[in-house]
Amino acid sequence: MAIVVTGATGNVGRPLVTLLAAAGWPVRAITRTATASHFPDGVQVVDSVFDALTGASAVFLNSRALGDQLADVVSSARRSGVTKLVALSAINADDDFSRQPSRVRGDRNKEVEQICVDSGLDWVSLRPAVFATNFVGMWSAQIRAGDVVGGSYAAASSAPIVEADIAAVAAHALSTDELVGQQIPLTGPQAFTNTELVEIIGTVLGRPLRYVEAPPDVVRQRFIAIGLGAEFADAYTAMLADAVDNPALVTREVEKITGRPATTFARWVSDNRQMFAK
Repeated sequence: MAIVVTGATGNVGRPLVTLLAAAGWPVRAITRTATASHFPDGVQVVDSVFDALTGASAVFLNSRALGDQLADVVSSARRSGVTKLVALSAINADDDFSRQPSRVRGDRNKEVEQICVDSGLDWVSLRPAVFATNFVGMWSAQIRAGDVVGGSYAAASSAPIVEADIAAVAAHALSTDELVGQQIPLTGPQAFTNTELVEIIGTVLGRPLRYVEAPPDVVRQRFIAIGLGAEFADAYTAMLADAVDNPALVTREVEKITGRPATTFARWVSDNRQMFAK
């Protein structure tokens, strides 16, 4: 039976579609913007998730992609005979909403997980740490312009995870029953401070990059200037403040589930150096 992937052109959805198709699963990719040429041969591209549910066995739920349709999609999935839901949540889903910057971008991590739990269907909730690609949006413009990255809380700790690793775990959750009923915290293989993350990028690029703490108002205005907004800036700063004295959780779930180590941040930067290069 088919597997439905919402948010199919996203940083997690796209590699997830590719992995499932490569494993021989019938995949229905939900997107309003892509054509079939964006996906492997055989993937069915559908612009309405409701049209894709009949005959499907499992659904990958991206709350940002579904927006206000989230609850209706789960109800329709249950009526259509879907037996499993896999939610893309976040490692900080239980934190106060004011410290969840992804909510400003449309993520509803706590809600998508709870809807799955309450659905009566088999469910898995993936709780990844900060995405590696987030640092492109926040830092790449500064890195292209010079050798200094200004930001809040140089000592704040995180364990960035590469989105392809999230997709690999999601593919396992969708195609087997081994993870049913679990909330799974997913992280990269090591925690770093902001200072260390910038140094890693510099090492890969062969440049003397350094992280310099900037006044909160300056950081706030920079987030606004790059289009992330004041509300995002405030939530991100609050999240970082919590991470100064609390080293980021590091789990080995990616390796345990996929049989290979999680991708290092340095490897990811090397594979995507064009995103930071001048």
